[in-house]
Amino acid sequence: MKFLNGGWLVKDGFEVNYATHVYSTRQSKNILTLYAPFSYINHKGSTLDGGMMTIELFTPHPDIIGVRMYHYKGTKKLEPCFVINKKEIVPDISESESAYSFVAGDLSAVVTKGETFTITFKYKGRILTESNPRSKGYIKDPQGDSHISEQLSIGVGENIYGLGERFTNFVKNGQTVDIWNADGGTGTEQAYKNIPFYVSSNGYGVFVNTPGKASFEIGSEKVSKVQFSVPGEMMEYYVIGGGNLKQVLENYTELTGKPSMPPAWSFGLWLSTSFLTDYDEKTVTSFVDGMAEHDIPLEVFHFDCLWMKEYEWCNFTWDQDIFPEPEKMLARLKAKGLKICVWINPYIGQKSPLFDEGMEKGYFLTKANGDIWQWDKWQAGMAIVDFTNPAAVKWYQSQLTSLLDMGVDSFKTDFGERIPIDCVYYDGSDPERMHNYYAYLYNEVVYNLLVEVRGKEEAVVFARSASVGSQKFPVHWGGDSTSDYPSMAETLRAGLSFGLGGFGYWSHDISGFEAGATPDIYKRWTQFGLLSSHSRYHGSWEYKVPWMYGEEAVEVTRTFTKLKLSLMPYLIAQSVYTAEKGIPMMRPMVLEFPHDISTHTLDRQYMLGDNLLVAPIFREDGKVNFYVPETKGVWTNYLTGELYEGGHWYEQSYDYFTLPLLVRPNSIIIEGSCREHAVYDYTEKPKIHVFDLHENQLLSAAIYSKDGEKQANVMLSKKHGQYEIEVTGINKYEIILHGVTDIPPAPEVKVENNSTRIVSSKQKWTLG
Repeated sequence: MKFLNGGWLVKDGFEVNYATHVYSTRQSKNILTLYAPFSYINHKGSTLDGGMMTIELFTPHPDIIGVRMYHYKGTKKLEPCFVINKKEIVPDISESESAYSFVAGDLSAVVTKGETFTITFKYKGRILTESNPRSKGYIKDPQGDSHISEQLSIGVGENIYGLGERFTNFVKNGQTVDIWNADGGTGTEQAYKNIPFYVSSNGYGVFVNTPGKASFEIGSEKVSKVQFSVPGEMMEYYVIGGGNLKQVLENYTELTGKPSMPPAWSFGLWLSTSFLTDYDEKTVTSFVDGMAEHDIPLEVFHFDCLWMKEYEWCNFTWDQDIFPEPEKMLARLKAKGLKICVWINPYIGQKSPLFDEGMEKGYFLTKANGDIWQWDKWQAGMAIVDFTNPAAVKWYQSQLTSLLDMGVDSFKTDFGERIPIDCVYYDGSDPERMHNYYAYLYNEVVYNLLVEVRGKEEAVVFARSASVGSQKFPVHWGGDSTSDYPSMAETLRAGLSFGLGGFGYWSHDISGFEAGATPDIYKRWTQFGLLSSHSRYHGSWEYKVPWMYGEEAVEVTRTFTKLKLSLMPYLIAQSVYTAEKGIPMMRPMVLEFPHDISTHTLDRQYMLGDNLLVAPIFREDGKVNFYVPETKGVWTNYLTGELYEGGHWYEQSYDYFTLPLLVRPNSIIIEGSCREHAVYDYTEKPKIHVFDLHENQLLSAAIYSKDGEKQANVMLSKKHGQYEIEVTGINKYEIILHGVTDIPPAPEVKVENNSTRIVSSKQKWTLG
């Protein structure tokens, strides 16, 4: 929300009062309370007839400081509220002649005394950001509604990122962002997944703790400030520190929840019927069999909307005219080794047989007069399930349980963004705060059912909408993209922003959702899609099976699907790390290389886990510009073996079977022995690729089961040119030392293709 008119004036109709100075304080064991009047108090008479801001500093975790700002504290507390995980921590609160100090772990807030009011946030003594004078504001807008506003400084050269899955520029400086979920596709400033949390290249994060509408002006009202405001009489935000951006994300997800680890099979290829295409069991079977005939491993088949009869979304019943034997059909598909996903949403069209039951039992959102809240967008007479009603939750879950009993394994939880604010909830929740929060409830209801019926290790959804904490219910996908390179690029930007909100797993519609995918787009997006954490072909009016885009598209799909399946030991290890730490599998370059300033604006390449750099190709001529971060040692293209020095830009051309897929120096990539399925024994004859092992370095890599249990470990070290290798938990393996050809000959050792290959079952090795 912008309320200023230049540097000194206020826009017509707005009234702004700023907390001017700290007049007095109150201290308890855990809270430092600051009383800051709206005018400078130089004698007791000035305390009459004037407002005041009450500001509380507190901490829920080490390295996190909360700031709670009130004008009127006595307003009714509104629900819902985000789930915040808190620890018992006692801050260090002290006072000097010039300032108050509040310390939580290595993060501190220093509050000035005297005529100016500044709060300076420091991590280990280094300044992160400041709330300067004329920053903490109480505002009345032209309609007379109140707002609380804060401004935190942006340093010279500092970049701001995040705020959810945003399709606008990756660096948010200069943008206005309203945290308000909307179904607007991937080509506008609207977003399906708005998260009121941003991170800074200066090594901190800020989380505004409200599910309602928060408005951010990132260098767009005051160019050296991030200004954020919320409606009402109170605002709470957290400044989150850490030694680097990864630690900031780890601390943020300690506060709001870690991503749950999805099942291993979900990392395989998903194929959809697409949205509005004509299909029946014969069509579906032809697609599934066609993938097998073309030797393209398929893990999940997805039925989109038209598995139900039109006008009846949702009735959760198979359209008997098209699928007369759904149980038998699903059994036949599952006999082919597939998992099954079906499309759902939280809306009930008036023609659905479930509508009358839901209306009679009070399972829908209502208007103030008691009528069911309905409209005609999406489905005629559509109602919305009220997930604050426990009976409605059980009713909704019972519909899904019947599908699970038939053999369905997962649900695509579509929609959840167009949630009204002129409605009434069963539990009295404030509808404006529920607009964003509804996405959390909706996906929680479905995910929890999957955990209950299938078990935690098998639970996964494919969700479009999200709010804070939704990272606990993976996986999410990027929404309705168009079938062109600009949309492919904006999709990647959004995914990278999304990951900076604590979301570990993310996907997108390979080749774009809207009609019009060319064979070129299909093949280039396939490369990108199968080097994402999750991979799904889906569209609107077009089938997305590869043979419809030419024989080369079939070969590209086969190549990259099998590549991904061979990387499952690496991907599962990265997934374990994501679930433990809250670090996304697909990472912006700045997250992995914050000290290399050239990475700070990169949004057309990313790291897939710790060690793989991916630079998708966004041009029909196959050219790509990509940056290799400055590191010790050389990077290696995993597909071609080409070497790259760090700290440089490269421009190269690639065919459809290659792209920049670079391995970080001093890395281990474990390749599995299976290229046909996502779930297999990852310890069975793996290939252990070692890239540019540095002198006097120790490398280790673990191999996990499909459920994330550690099963094996590999350790390598190099000293004076000699390699020490220890392998546990593996009966037989290959080690490929890339770029090493000076090893003395031995029966198990072969030197070939600029590398040394060892095939062995020995636990310990010494080479060189």
